[in-house]
Amino acid sequence: MSIYDYQVKDAEGKVVSLADYKEKLLLVVNTATGCGFTPQYEGLQKLYDKYQQKGLEILDFPCNQFGHQAPGTEKEIVGFCQLNYGVTFKQFAKVEVNGKNEDPLFTFLKKEQGGILGAKIKWNFTKFLINQRGEVVKRYAPAEKPENIEKDIIELLKEKR
Repeated sequence: MSIYDYQVKDAEGKVVSLADYKEKLLLVVNTATGCGFTPQYEGLQKLYDKYQQKGLEILDFPCNQFGHQAPGTEKEIVGFCQLNYGVTFKQFAKVEVNGKNEDPLFTFLKKEQGGILGAKIKWNFTKFLINQRGEVVKRYAPAEKPENIEKDIIELLKEKR
């Protein structure tokens, strides 16, 4: 399996194939609107503004598993992110990233960057960087600020697809 074999629901409930993102550099993030890391939305949007035309896509998956810090509906979450952080990157339906109800996409991401059993996601704003060939190349801890990821994005954007 590759990341392109997965389908997810967007914030409007529409099924999206990740195959739509072939040859794009992806940053997949589990987010929350009521978290101490929520201001990272600003840094994520800055990265998106700067590199989207060069092939970066940010995929935002709200997750309410950690301290119930992503309350509300998908529509409310999208509204909050647009109003407070000017978010224009793709936002998806809420997911679980650990446990028996975890989204298969996150099972895959953890396996690719967490070993055979897939290291559990510890908190909101864990980030996965996927290169243009669909390979999960790096995992970043929640405290890792988006601006610190920029150097890796620049390097991967230089690579031939």
